Amino acid sequence: MRDQDAGSPLLDIVIVVVAGAQELLHDCLSSLRRHPVEAGAVTINVTDNASRDGTAEMVREEFPEVRLAVLPYNAGFCAGNNHWLGRTAAPFALLLNPDTEVTGRALDHMLEAIRERPEVGIAGCRLVQRDGAFDHAAKRSFPTPLGALAHFTGIGRRAMAGARLGQYRAPEVGELDAGEVDAVNGAFMLVRRSAMDEVGLLDEGYGTWMEDLDWCYRFKRRGWKVFYDGRATVIHVKGGTTVAARKHGRYRSLRHNLAFHRSMGRFYRKFYSGERPLIDAAVYAAIGAKLMIAVTRSTIARRGFG
Repeated sequence: MRDQDAGSPLLDIVIVVVAGAQELLHDCLSSLRRHPVEAGAVTINVTDNASRDGTAEMVREEFPEVRLAVLPYNAGFCAGNNHWLGRTAAPFALLLNPDTEVTGRALDHMLEAIRERPEVGIAGCRLVQRDGAFDHAAKRSFPTPLGALAHFTGIGRRAMAGARLGQYRAPEVGELDAGEVDAVNGAFMLVRRSAMDEVGLLDEGYGTWMEDLDWCYRFKRRGWKVFYDGRATVIHVKGGTTVAARKHGRYRSLRHNLAFHRSMGRFYRKFYSGERPLIDAAVYAAIGAKLMIAVTRSTIARRGFG
């Protein structure tokens, strides 16, 4: 099957960066330079969401091959990606977080995997943290009220949790295996252009979270498969693109807590609500209760860091 015209790019890489992530972006772009794609031409596109910290200047000076868009305000992760997704035309696009580093032949392997499977609309790879620990969010099942409750109480994160409780760990496909899953992580999402043209761009109504689950859900609803391949590895500095997470460990600021829980509510409202009003009310109440708990814990922890 022919994927591209002669001389045109095979892959468009899109990276969105915010303030405080200059060093991470430098490492990411350096890894792309060290491990070029052999299968075809690649364009690298960066959206600077009004970082104003020298990131744009660094990209222009050290990575002149990168196409750069500097936005006057932080438009968000979805809008930052959509800026380039709507302006590029390669048969494949890769949404890549600036807190990632690609490894040798990872991109070529993933391109080969998706090109061999015309039914796949989105593909993701194995993500590991810098200490080598597997990032279980690399592949996930779609959340249900029970699965979300188990995850946030910690029960679903245990190794012995069953499929219904451990949905966020997507146990049906192993860390080093390959196969169909519900969703892959937005830190690395390889997308087929023809499928994206059918499904649409990222939903800019989300904040910084849940937009990857939303996109995968929409792809699968239109009949496209989501594929995870653990035979290719990319390093992922979890939380690296969130300034608050880097400064205060795993505790979010009030703004990020509000955005996270608002995104949870948006996902549930779009795809699950409407048929059982009592369950809907219980879910929204649970999201609100979790928000209050998260804000309280974060406030106490952040004061401790201060």
